[in-house]
Amino acid sequence: MVFTPAAAEQRFVLDHVVGIAELTDTDMVDAVLEGVGQFAEGEWAPLKRVGDVVGAKWTEEGVVMPDGFPQAYRAYVEGGWGTIGVPEVHGGQGMPFAIQTAVLETLGTANMGFALCPTLTVGAIEALAHHGTPEQQALYLPKLVTGEWTGTMNLTEPQAGSDVGALRAKAEPLGDGKWSVSGVKIYISFGDHDLAENIVHLVLARTPDAPEGTRGISLFLVPKYRLNEDGTPGAFNDVRAVSIEHKMGLHASPTCVLSFGDNGECVGELIGPVGGGMRAMFTMMNNARLNVGLQGVQVAEAATQKAVHYALDRVQSARAGVAGGKPVRIVEHPDVRRMLLRMKAQTQAARALVYYAAGMVDRAGVGDAEAKARLELLTPLAKAHATDIGCEVSSIGIQVHGGMGYVEETGAAQFFRDARITPIYEGTNGIQAADLVGRKLGLDNGGVFARLVEDMRRDAEGTDLKALVELCDETGRRMQGLDHDDRLAASYPFLTMLSTAVCGWLMERQARATSDDAFGAMKRTVARFHVEQVVPEALGLRAAAMAGASRLYEVEAEAFAA
Repeated sequence: MVFTPAAAEQRFVLDHVVGIAELTDTDMVDAVLEGVGQFAEGEWAPLKRVGDVVGAKWTEEGVVMPDGFPQAYRAYVEGGWGTIGVPEVHGGQGMPFAIQTAVLETLGTANMGFALCPTLTVGAIEALAHHGTPEQQALYLPKLVTGEWTGTMNLTEPQAGSDVGALRAKAEPLGDGKWSVSGVKIYISFGDHDLAENIVHLVLARTPDAPEGTRGISLFLVPKYRLNEDGTPGAFNDVRAVSIEHKMGLHASPTCVLSFGDNGECVGELIGPVGGGMRAMFTMMNNARLNVGLQGVQVAEAATQKAVHYALDRVQSARAGVAGGKPVRIVEHPDVRRMLLRMKAQTQAARALVYYAAGMVDRAGVGDAEAKARLELLTPLAKAHATDIGCEVSSIGIQVHGGMGYVEETGAAQFFRDARITPIYEGTNGIQAADLVGRKLGLDNGGVFARLVEDMRRDAEGTDLKALVELCDETGRRMQGLDHDDRLAASYPFLTMLSTAVCGWLMERQARATSDDAFGAMKRTVARFHVEQVVPEALGLRAAAMAGASRLYEVEAEAFAA
């Protein structure tokens, strides 16, 4: 087990990227970062391997987590770690979302699959806090906030996939303000488990005579166990995990197929108005998309730590060009150093991007309209680019280990297997790119994008970074005038260009704020590496971003099978 809490790096980013001093009294920040680091190192990190090798198991009585997980989850609840970023009115500690982001990063770096459980609960809290009735909030939020109960998000169905508007789950009125819910949902993370005494499912379903598409969707609160009059869990609510998926990775996170109302006894409550399901769900999904981007940071940090540890320990071959040299640690070989620096640079860039967006959540929450608009623009970047980085860095980590990285005993492969889902769920990265060019570039008639570009233009120092900012500006303005197919064909390379520009801008900001100690020296080197070697790669995406869709459609679909 290789895990060291990244508290110093997190505090630096909170100070110099988020501007945490503008958001809260910073006296408690170090205590939170150090406390969750100690907790994660002692309780969650030791379970990473058993979570992967043993994993969650389906039984007829429900999903059973590996030994040690229930105890470690109880320690999480008792430590109050779920309460950090929740407003005090709902039983939380009222700290900024950015600090909650750092807490979740530490937990996920220690054990990414396990950390999905509180991550999903955070989204359920957001949805109920914004759209639930006072009665629903009073009954459910206190337990969700502490983590005594966990939450899930139920969108996907077998026939629908990413097309939420095609869902078929039904909700029939029972005449007492309650609804009878029925249907099947798939890919439900922590849809069932033995960690908590109740699970609160938020379920999208159609009411009778609802219109087709997303306008006909409503959101329902469906607990695994109905509540007694005193608010304690009571009768089973006819929600069953009929199977769990056999996945490439994230084995510690049970991905369930849930069946609602097999016996006609599944009772739910409407959240928000009839037909308001997508609005309420997007409150949850936008939060979840930032936290999935954070998963990219988590797995990149974990893979980097393991690769550095291996490179400092593994002795193999003399330095090239040294006559009669003795074998050295592989960290002394130039190409290994290149890989390690790239891992650190990309990890720190992804962290800066996600934390920057988290800071916008906090500013938007106190009424900053510009922060709210910038958050909308940043969300697809944070989700997509940070998860792409997680996959890249975890793959490089295997390469650093060489052949030992490809065998399971070292644990290096787990990071890549765990990371690979992150560009897919909570809206694939292609969907994020489509959202960027289809909706976000046009916010305020392009003004939100223009103001971000202007901020980067004013601060950028590196020659290639300045060039990338100008290319993003040119491409983004051109994109707004293209037809639908041409915009979508260019969307992914443009998202990568813009994300890399934002990361480079934030990395330069950090380099300017460093001190002359060893930590500062590494920060400056890593920032320069990113601006000098990663940013120029994004300039090479210009051709793809300008190409349009004609080449993609010059052959018939069947020709792809030729």
